[in-house]
Amino acid sequence: MHIHILGICGTFMGGLAALAREAGHKVTGCDAGVYPPMSDQLRALGIDLIEGFGADQLALRPDMFVVGNVVSRARLADGSPKFPLMEAILDAGLPYTSGPQWLAEHVLQGRHVLAVAGTHGKTTTTSMLAWILESSGQQPGFLIGGVPLNFGVSARLGAAQRPAPAATPLGAAPLFVIEADEYDTAFFDKRSKFVHYRPRTAVLNNLEFDHADIFDDLAAIERQFHHLVRTVPPSGRLVVNGLEESLARVLHTGCWSEVTSFGAAVSDFHAVGDPQAFDVVHQGQTVARVKWTLTGVHNQLNALAAMAAAHHVDVAPEQAAAALGSFQNVKRRMELRGTVAGVAVYDDFAHHPTALRTTLDGLRRTLGPGARILAVFEPRSNTMKLGAMKSQLPWALEPADLAFCHTAGLDWDAAQALAPLGVGPGQRAQTAPDIDTLVALVTQAARPGDHVVCMSNGGFGGIHAKLLQALQK
Repeated sequence: MHIHILGICGTFMGGLAALAREAGHKVTGCDAGVYPPMSDQLRALGIDLIEGFGADQLALRPDMFVVGNVVSRARLADGSPKFPLMEAILDAGLPYTSGPQWLAEHVLQGRHVLAVAGTHGKTTTTSMLAWILESSGQQPGFLIGGVPLNFGVSARLGAAQRPAPAATPLGAAPLFVIEADEYDTAFFDKRSKFVHYRPRTAVLNNLEFDHADIFDDLAAIERQFHHLVRTVPPSGRLVVNGLEESLARVLHTGCWSEVTSFGAAVSDFHAVGDPQAFDVVHQGQTVARVKWTLTGVHNQLNALAAMAAAHHVDVAPEQAAAALGSFQNVKRRMELRGTVAGVAVYDDFAHHPTALRTTLDGLRRTLGPGARILAVFEPRSNTMKLGAMKSQLPWALEPADLAFCHTAGLDWDAAQALAPLGVGPGQRAQTAPDIDTLVALVTQAARPGDHVVCMSNGGFGGIHAKLLQALQK
């Protein structure tokens, strides 16, 4: 089959392209701003990329157009379509589908799918689970919204048959781990992506309000999570964070599968000890100990979720704990980009206020009260650009000694939102309208021994390299 992917350079669609290519399909694709590293990864796989969404791409005559959720029916100021290729596909009556739908029909069918959902920690927890299964000899396939350092790739098909079958009717089905996003599927399918995946093991890691561009409130997201719960079979397992009231509400709406909880002291799985070295307690018995390089209570909870999910496919907690001891995390999750003049510069994907807070809390716990943390962030996600959570920013940045906000593209006053911290020269928070000004402010404030954490769900204008270069000078 020849598929042509619209929006191929997104993390999910790029991973789908890699899976399709590995499965033997012919894959081409297009996107706006085709650039590394995804463009390099795809071309290395022999996938031809086209810049833009021109209608002339109909001449490729693929068997199926796979449409990413970046594509819409939007019009430009002059009235012309923003995505003329999509308009041409519709006019010609050609076959098209969404990425999640194509994945469900051509990759996930016949596999035991382990799906990891949640507002935060999806990529990290999915990576942990894939590594646990890999370390136990299961050779899982996976599709992850980031690059796990243990694997070096974001997607692979995995073994065609499960190497160590379980004594169940579907025990020989190969395993596939997928990051299960609640964002909508496509312009023609407004259900969450994860509804398509039909998991037998579903992790519900946490649930907060996010994606204000597509969800009106938390109840709307809870409804989508319950749609996911409805697809898990009776012999399946829901792995649920026992600390989350929102998830309790989701299950109260209806549940037809086995439930394993984690996190709370009364949960099936809980942790005792510091996040960097802790005992795992399963149903009242200490069954394993995790000692690793990761920090933060959030990663401790992610580990419990991954261990509980792996337990459903017969990986013992002590095996899982041993695997986590060699887990290397994911690119852009507190990734140290360099140290210059005694100043360490990190890159982190955090963008929701809770994620900002947990990232900074984890670093503070590791460094202790004496070290200085400089938080550099941009409210880049659609939710943050809308200002839906601006009031939470002072709380989110509280663990940092200094905070620096990039304000380009915002329709709300960041200085006003950060006022409780004190804003301006010599104050705890400062704002900058462009990257160069931001770099200058941070460089001026930094001193040897500081830890600078750059947080964004985008490229952040290459700020990490610019900071390291400026500090060198």
